[in-house]
Amino acid sequence: MAEKFRVGITRDILDSRGEPSFGQAALKILDDAPGVEWEFLPALAREITPEHAARYDAVYVNMARTPGTAVGRADCRLRVVARHGVGYDSVDLPAMTRAGIVVTNTPMAMPRPVATIALTFILALAGKLVLKDRLTRTGRWDERMDNMGMGLTGRTLGVVGAGRIGKELLRMARVFDLKLLAADPYVNAVELSYIGARKVDLATLLRESDFVVTIPLLNDETRHLISTPQFALMKPSAYFINVSRGPVVDEPALIAALKAGRIAGAALDVFEQEPADPANALLAMENVIVTPHSLCWTDECFHNMASTGLRSIVDVASGRKPEFVVNADVLAHPRVRAWLAP
Repeated sequence: MAEKFRVGITRDILDSRGEPSFGQAALKILDDAPGVEWEFLPALAREITPEHAARYDAVYVNMARTPGTAVGRADCRLRVVARHGVGYDSVDLPAMTRAGIVVTNTPMAMPRPVATIALTFILALAGKLVLKDRLTRTGRWDERMDNMGMGLTGRTLGVVGAGRIGKELLRMARVFDLKLLAADPYVNAVELSYIGARKVDLATLLRESDFVVTIPLLNDETRHLISTPQFALMKPSAYFINVSRGPVVDEPALIAALKAGRIAGAALDVFEQEPADPANALLAMENVIVTPHSLCWTDECFHNMASTGLRSIVDVASGRKPEFVVNADVLAHPRVRAWLAP
């Protein structure tokens, strides 16, 4: 009898009741797949280990890291690392490729949810929503006249990173009559013009925008892409929003810019250190909105992510190439070619 294709799902995807946060429906994808058996990892794991790689053919990972050391032993049976999300900076991609392990993500599930949270931040900052909530709760109604919001008509939104999520945000923002700018060296200017956005360089975007939203993938090129020189280019009345990855922004530089009044405020769903340090100065600033890398998490978002990610595992178990392979070069690896259907 053929050995089962074993799947491990990291426990950081479970809620406080021990239930999968993406719901039960997506698990039917694994239940219905011939020759596949699955389980949640026996214990909470901050990273995938060589023991996990020796036990499972596939791992479905949420926040857990997947270092190269996990796949360095001779008893590694791992074939696929499926990320619950679009980012894959937590996976040692070169090591996976060398070892003949496919890495997948779930990009199609993310554009609308992440674009929605970026737009939520824009609206909240423009209307000073959080500050006005505090005024109401603390009996400071008379301060309303001193805290006027910013109207959006004719203002400028600059999106740094115009991939799927960035383009979705630009499409959604058009209804507010915002001027739209995008800075992304890899996106076609004509394609952006079709959705009403103008392609510019990063410096131009920072100088002209009233709202700057960063949505690039985190890699060596984008790490600390926004730092002291970039904040110095922004308008003192402008707001900064990060919904990509914390290290895209030089956090001390952001704190310095906010303290010096070089920008008006910020909204962050991500931090350089996660969980955020309670002593982080950003958490004490009244002109900063913070959320714990989860604002886009909805039942719809998580179900779509899990469905996409778990299907990629079943594809590998069935000898098919998954739809969303991050490390495409791995498909030429002899180990992958041995199980990939012609």
